[in-house]
Amino acid sequence: MTRVQVAPALLNWACERAGFTVGELAHRIPQLPAWVRGDLQPTLRQLEGFARATHAPLGFLFLQERPAETVPIPDFRTVANAQVRRPSPDLLDTLYICQQRQEWYKDFERAMGGTPLAFVGSVTVKQDAVRTAARIRHILGFDVEERRRLTTWTDALRRFIEQADDLGVLVMVSGVVGSNNRRKLDPQEFRGFALSDRVAPLVFINGADSKAAQMFTLAHELVHIWLGQSALSDAQAALLPDHEVERWCNQVAAELLVPLDLLRDEYDGGAELRDETDRLARRFKVSTLVILRRIHDAGGLTRDAYWTAYDEELARLRALPKGSGGNFYLTLGARASKRFARALVVSTLEGRSSFTEAFRLLGFKKMSTFEDLGRSLGLGD
Repeated sequence: MTRVQVAPALLNWACERAGFTVGELAHRIPQLPAWVRGDLQPTLRQLEGFARATHAPLGFLFLQERPAETVPIPDFRTVANAQVRRPSPDLLDTLYICQQRQEWYKDFERAMGGTPLAFVGSVTVKQDAVRTAARIRHILGFDVEERRRLTTWTDALRRFIEQADDLGVLVMVSGVVGSNNRRKLDPQEFRGFALSDRVAPLVFINGADSKAAQMFTLAHELVHIWLGQSALSDAQAALLPDHEVERWCNQVAAELLVPLDLLRDEYDGGAELRDETDRLARRFKVSTLVILRRIHDAGGLTRDAYWTAYDEELARLRALPKGSGGNFYLTLGARASKRFARALVVSTLEGRSSFTEAFRLLGFKKMSTFEDLGRSLGLGD
């Protein structure tokens, strides 16, 4: 039986990268401690199994020293005001999947005669945040009054995504890596990212977050697209990040969703804060944390009162049960972006793309799933 030489440091690196200790993986791979000690070397098949268990690229395990993996776009995430350095395999794989889809769609658009989108890169951080938000709102057709009439945050988010999709932005929403429901994304690691491109701009939203939080993430990442800058963000309206770009994107996103003049007209300073926060969150279809920030911006809460209310509300939200469920094919379309999925299905049915490529980019293997997806997008028989 042929065995392969693997440096113990690479085995430790793969375990750490995936968030495991050697001991935690040993119940699945009993030989692992011996490999790490150097007492035994794995077979190629065993090493392939280890790579799958740790979501590590197999080729990296043949290196002589630990690779330095970095996020392939500017990383603005922070935890306790410290820059986040090590991305998880789930985050990296999600980025790579989205980049592959974006490249395919860009080639598709060019082949179909698509032209660059004028709004991508059309603003700068030196411009007024309120005017910029009004400009983005107008181009999107984002109507605050229309949102008031929608029943739920899910309806409001779906409508927001449709507006961005109609404009040419690929909006992908998922709480898992690809279509792998066993690899759940962590909103505490990242809430979204933007991959700017003049032909195929893409926004990814962490679907494991609440629908109300996803509204702000989408707004924040769309501002990055208007700036023409790719970025990985931890978009939170409550924060004023140190980085100028992130701070400005937060300001524009908050104004886009909750215009300050309108908030001032709507806000009842004599009402109990808990009730008023809930009412305004329902009215604007955003999170209560966004509303608290805007009440503070409008002068309705002092800085100390704001942070006290924020901490209390954050604790309450974290204690709420998580939602689940949803139609698989609607979810699949949202995961891959309906614009992207529709283009890929059409290209495949017309013979310009292979079914193998379509299955790889969409993340499934069954023809029946492809056919059902096509029908859900209005492309079936």
